[in-house]
Amino acid sequence: QVQPVESGGGSVQAGGSLRLSCEASGYGDSINCVGWFRQAPGKEREGVAALYPTGNLTYYADSVKGRFTVSQDNAKNTVYLQMNSLNADDTAVYYCATEWFPIYSDCVPRPPDFAYWGQGTQVTVSS
Repeated sequence: QVQPVESGGGSVQAGGSLRLSCEASGYGDSINCVGWFRQAPGKEREGVAALYPTGNLTYYADSVKGRFTVSQDNAKNTVYLQMNSLNADDTAVYYCATEWFPIYSDCVPRPPDFAYWGQGTQVTVSS
């Protein structure tokens, strides 16, 4: 597998939106799960969302449900994390990670389960 590459972070005011991108090769062959994670200063890395591309199945943490949306563009080998109604608690370094799981129900964003990580992208929300 090739490590994924994130992009799209930045600074935004509370209530604003950002879209993160995660580009990786191997969807369907060596990758069947893409997870989004974040780590705020002094806190542990937490799972935010996950996408099982086959079947377009998604998982969202309660903290982002209704505000964040994961989607895919197969032609671009890219998965997106659309983040709306951002608040200061969303400030963190965001990572995407990829993995292959034998069953779709394993595709949830638990950091230890993912082996291939991007470099991270900073998201800063000012109030």
